[in-house]
Amino acid sequence: MSKEKLIRKFDRQARFYEVRRKRKTQQEWREKLISCAKGRVLEVSVGAGANFHFYPQDVQVTAVDFSLEMLNKAKQAAAETGVQAEFIQSDVESLSFPDDSFDTIVSTLSFCGYEDPYSVLGAFQKWCKRDGQILLLEHGISSNRIIGQLQKIVDPLFKKAVGCHLKRDMLQILQLSNLHINKMEHYMFGAVHLVWAAPNKI
Repeated sequence: MSKEKLIRKFDRQARFYEVRRKRKTQQEWREKLISCAKGRVLEVSVGAGANFHFYPQDVQVTAVDFSLEMLNKAKQAAAETGVQAEFIQSDVESLSFPDDSFDTIVSTLSFCGYEDPYSVLGAFQKWCKRDGQILLLEHGISSNRIIGQLQKIVDPLFKKAVGCHLKRDMLQILQLSNLHINKMEHYMFGAVHLVWAAPNKI
């Protein structure tokens, strides 16, 4: 699927994402993770701005998404909460920031869609300050064998319909990255992961 077609797909889903951000389970996960953000924050693939309601008021957020419709929804969410934010329309995989730019980097439910998730995590390592943190809420293949097999079967259709993968092995991706994992929590039969991490900088 071309990048332009994928962007159009997410533009069409913006209203659905706005509704989905109010789901209780996701709110509980997001609050637990996002309340830990501090300082200058980079949020990639911000979507409809589901995290803004859980940011501490003293953070400064740089929010990125390749979908203009998603960014418009995220701007509304930021305005509702009073969180200070700037917005950038860009594909995360082509972003560029100076090293050590951010105190916190946030990604929630976005690694299912990247062509090269390892490269994105490598960029997080560079952009995050030495004493900073990387906060992730991501989904992938379940640790339950039966559910995992179903995810593999459905994955091609899900990718075509929604634009992301169900069968990404997030635990393996994290293990092969150079991140220092401080804490992890797992939900939904091991398909959803909350991760508190830090860059491994010498």
